[in-house]
This record gives sequence, structure tokens and C-alpha cells, in this order.
Amino acid sequence: MIIAPLIFATLVVGIAGHGDIKSLGKIGLKTIVYFEIITTLALVLGLFSANVFKPGVNFNVDTANISMDAVNKLSHSNIHPSLSHLLVDMVPTSLFEAMSEGNLLQIVVFAIFFAIAICTVGQKAKPVLSFLQSVCDIMFKFTEYVMFFAPIGVFGAIASTVGRNGIGILSSYAKLIIITYLSLALFVCIVLFIVCKIVKIPFGHLIYVLKEPALLAFTTASSEAALPKAMEVMEEFGVPKNIVSFVMPTGYTFNLDGSTMYLALTFLFCAQIAGVSVGIVEQITIMITLMLTSKGIAGVPRVALVILTGTLASFNLPVVGVAILLGIDQILDMGRTTVNLIGNCVATAVVAKWENCFDYNKMREFIRSHKTKKYLENNI
Repeated sequence: MIIAPLIFATLVVGIAGHGDIKSLGKIGLKTIVYFEIITTLALVLGLFSANVFKPGVNFNVDTANISMDAVNKLSHSNIHPSLSHLLVDMVPTSLFEAMSEGNLLQIVVFAIFFAIAICTVGQKAKPVLSFLQSVCDIMFKFTEYVMFFAPIGVFGAIASTVGRNGIGILSSYAKLIIITYLSLALFVCIVLFIVCKIVKIPFGHLIYVLKEPALLAFTTASSEAALPKAMEVMEEFGVPKNIVSFVMPTGYTFNLDGSTMYLALTFLFCAQIAGVSVGIVEQITIMITLMLTSKGIAGVPRVALVILTGTLASFNLPVVGVAILLGIDQILDMGRTTVNLIGNCVATAVVAKWENCFDYNKMREFIRSHKTKKYLENNI
């Protein structure tokens, strides 16, 4: 409900309000380069975990009793089979259609062109820019009101997941759940930690200030639900508004770190379930395939499983493993969604650092205010 107008307004204001169209191309190029590097590392870590821990070997679930109906439905969902399809589908037929379908990539593309046009028109477009700035302020306040209801939704989501699947399902899938969450933790604590060290961002403090949007992303398994709060936090943390409003929405299409790592891990899990050996050369091919097919479909429900089903079919591998994953997809989705959010927040700081516009004084002041708030909460 809130994502489409919020993204459109913040992106247009961030770009047009900045006024420098030439810098947009540099920011865009640096953003895409960073996304591809991190995505590759996520894929490598996913394949590494699957090869080392072998989650599909000796898996004790009877595949004969598993219904394939849900998997067959997933296989009919549309994914981008090639780079050319992705490029064509980036352009919306209608802005309102893109907003109604929640297609973030199309909204981003329209907003970029709209912002450039505002900059070109100049003073005549100033009323439109002022209107969209008001829309930004209204949508952030709107989000604040929606957040009051978040605890009720979180309670319902968790209760529903456990009630539908039962506590017993966790023991059957324990090995896969542990390996998945361990791999996600390694990605955050090694890859993102090193990235933060390089750009001189205190990793521990960043994670602390992101705890509220990260917790919302984890419990709802929806990184988009946490997007407005995460954008607000990163602006307060020292990242300029134009960087945040461009990098974060783009990241929800091109930089799904947790989902990408999960895809590599579960692809080999499905192969191991079927008793199929996948060589190094094939794994590299799979990695390149996933790097392309994982772009541009963030609005599709069960997006990771849709991509996984299509990729398995393209390599002529059995899709029975996807049916197994369906039973605990909500639980696994919570972890990968949280990593998606944290990864995109780190990306905004990296791009801001590359552009030499990260405000370290603002960051230190924000951290200091959070420490003071925490002290008061613990001692009053």
C-alpha cells in the first residue's frame, strides 16, 4: 500500500532536488558495479556452504508423499529468462500498472526519467517538486501510523507459521535451517563486515541502529515493509537523501544478497536430494545463470522459489526439492529477507563513500544520540 508512492516521491525528490543530472550516471554505474560484486560473493558463499555442509545428503523426509501441486503452480510464474527480457521489462507500459503490481524496477525507471525532465524544465517544474516533497513527508508520517499496527501483524505471522506447520517440522528440517542461517550469518559477519571496514563504517553500530527495520523484515518476511524505516535510518546515519532514494529501491531488484545466496545453496540442496552430482564447471554455469535470473522480479510472491524452480528445470534437474522447501519457506524467508535489507543499507553507505559525500559527523552524532537513548532507557 505504501511502497509505490513512497518510492516514486523519494526517488524523484532525491534526484531532482540534488540538481546534478551528470552525477546520476556515476552513481548508477558505481551502484551496479557494487551490486554485481556482492551478488557474486553471495553466490560463491552459497555454493561453498552447500558443498561443505551437504544439506541434501541423507535428508530424512519421504519425498514419495510430497504433493507437487504447489511446485507446478510456481513453475507457471513468469521470470526473466534472459538479459534482453529484463531490459525490455524495465520500462513500464503504465506507471499506474507498475504501482498496482508493485514492480519496483519499473517505478524506479519511470521516476528517474521524470526527475531528469524536472531538472531540464527548471523553475516551471518547481511546484511539482514541492508537491512531491510534501508527498514524501506525508508518506513517512503515513508509515509511522502503519507501524503502530506492526506488532499485531508480526504476532499473527509467527503464530500462523508455527500453527500451520507445527513445531515438529522444525526437527525434520533442522539441518537445512541451521545451515541456511549459518550461511546468512557468515555473509553478514564476513562479507558485509569487511565492506564496512573498507569504507570506515562502524559495523556494530550500523547493525544496532538498523535493529527496528531488521526485526520488522525478519518477522514479516517482507523487506519492502521495512523499507521506509530503513531509508529514514540511513539518511540520519549520514547517507545523503539522493543516494538513499536511488540505491535502496534499485537494490530491491539488483541486490538481494540473502535471496541470491539462498538460491545457490538450495539449488545444490535439490540436486543432493535427487542424488545428482554437480561438477565445478556446472556450478559456475549455475552461478552465472542465477546472477541473471535473480534480477527484476522482486514483486513476485515466493520469488526465490520461482527462480529456483525455473533454474532447476532449465538444467533438467528434478524439482521435488522445491516441494520440500515449501514446507519451511516462511522460516527461511525471514532470514534471507533480513539479510537483503541489511545488504541494501550497507550499499547506500558504500556508494555515498565512493561519491565522497558520506557525512561522518552526522553518523557520529546519530550513534551518540542512540547511545544516550539506550542509557536513559536502561537507567530510568
